[in-house]
Amino acid sequence: MITVMKFGGTSVGSPEALKRAAKIILRGDGSKIVIASAMSGITNFLVNGAENLPGSRDHMIEEFEKKHIDVANQVLGKGQMEDFMKEFNARMEKFRNLLNDENALKDPYYKDNITSQGERFSTLILSYALRAAGAKSVALTSEDCGIIADGRPLSGSADLQKTEAMMELKVKPYIADGVIPVITGFYGIKSDGLPLTFGRGGSDYSAAVVANAMNVDLLEIWTDVDGFMSADPRIIPDAVKIDEMNFGEAAELAYFGAKVLHPRTIEPVRMKHIPLKVKNSFKPEEPGTIIHHLRKQMDGLLMSVAIKTDLSIISISSAEIAYHPEMVARIIEKIAENEVVIYSISTSLSTVAFLVHSNDVKSILSKLNTLDPGDIERIEVKNEVALVCAVGDNLLSKCGVSGDIFTAVKEAKANVEMISEGASDVSLNFVVPMSRATDVVKTLHRKYVRGGSNEGL
Repeated sequence: MITVMKFGGTSVGSPEALKRAAKIILRGDGSKIVIASAMSGITNFLVNGAENLPGSRDHMIEEFEKKHIDVANQVLGKGQMEDFMKEFNARMEKFRNLLNDENALKDPYYKDNITSQGERFSTLILSYALRAAGAKSVALTSEDCGIIADGRPLSGSADLQKTEAMMELKVKPYIADGVIPVITGFYGIKSDGLPLTFGRGGSDYSAAVVANAMNVDLLEIWTDVDGFMSADPRIIPDAVKIDEMNFGEAAELAYFGAKVLHPRTIEPVRMKHIPLKVKNSFKPEEPGTIIHHLRKQMDGLLMSVAIKTDLSIISISSAEIAYHPEMVARIIEKIAENEVVIYSISTSLSTVAFLVHSNDVKSILSKLNTLDPGDIERIEVKNEVALVCAVGDNLLSKCGVSGDIFTAVKEAKANVEMISEGASDVSLNFVVPMSRATDVVKTLHRKYVRGGSNEGL
C-alpha cells in the first residue's frame, strides 16, 4: 500500500509540529510519500518581499535563513545538523542568486520562483526529522520529481500525463528502496524548468497530482481541523464533523466556501478513484473525514451548509441579449482576461448577471467599458451579497427540496438575489444579502442538518 501524506503550513509550522508530523508519517505500514507546504507565515513573508524587491532583498535573506535554522536546531541533533546545513546552504545559495539576479525581475514568472521557496526548506527539515527518527528519507523539489505545469503566472495547472511519466522514473525507485520522499508542494515546473505555482493553498492540489501520478492507494491531507464540518463552527457552534462524503460533495463545499481543502484537490484523485482523508495533525487519533466515490445514504435533507461572503452581482443589460450568444461570449471573454472566478451566472431575455468577488468588480468594469457602447444599455452592480451552498443527497430528484430550503430563507427574513440549481445534483446555491447570510445558514442548519429533518418532503 502506498499513501501520499500532505502536511499544511500549521502542521509543519513549528519544531513541535514538525516532530509531530514525523511521528504521524512513521505510524502504520506501507510506503509513504510526503508533500509539505511552507512553514506557516513564510509564503506571506515571501509574497510581501517579492512586491518590494530589490529593496527587501537583504531583509528577506536574513529573516528567512534565521527562521529555518532556528527551527532546524530545535528539531535535529548536532550530528544531523552538520549534514542538514550542507543541503541547506546549497539551497540558500540558489535563493540568494535568484534574489540578486536583476534580469530575472523582468520574467513574468519571477514571483512564482520567489514565493515557492518556502516549500524547499520546510521539506528539507521534515526529511531530516524523519532521518533523525531512524527512517530513510530524501527531500525532493518539484524539479527533482518532474511535476510538470503550465499556465499563467501564479495560476498554474499540472500536466497529469507528463507528470506521471516523469515521476515513474524519478520517484518510484525511492519507494522501491524503502525511502520516504518528502516533496515540495505548491508548485510545478514549466517546460523551461522554472517554477509555476498552483495558487494560494495549492499544496493540497500538489498532493492530489502526486497521488494521481503515482497511482497510490490513499491520499491523506493533514491540516489543523478535524475534517469537513456541517457548517463553519465560527457561525454554528454546534456544527458536527462529516464522517463520509463523496467527491462531488467535497468539491462543491470546497469551491463554495469550506476552507478545508483547496477546491482543485478533488479532480486528480477522483479520476483514479483514490480515496482522500482529511485529518487533524494536532489530533492524529481522530478519524477525520473520508472522501470517496460512494457513501451510505444520509437521513436528513442536507449534509452541510457553506457560505462565501464579500461577493457582488454584476448585471449587464442589452436588448434581447439571449438571442446574441456572441455578445455573451465577448462579455465572458472580457471578464476572463483578468482570470476572475465567476461563482454563478444567470440570464434572462435582456440581462446576464455574474456573481464575482467584490475585489474584482473594479477590474471587471474597466474591461467591460472597452466593449462597444452600442451593444450594452446599462451595467449595474449589487454589492454586499453572499453565496449560500446547501449540499445534500440527490437534491434535484427530491420533490419539494427548493421549496423547503427557500421557506427557511424566508424564515431568516432574507431575499434571494440569484439562484443556481441544476448544475450539480448534490448542491443548491443561492445568493442573499450579506447582512442576512448568517441567519440563513443558522436556520438551514437547525432545520435540515442538526434537526435531520425531511420537513415537507
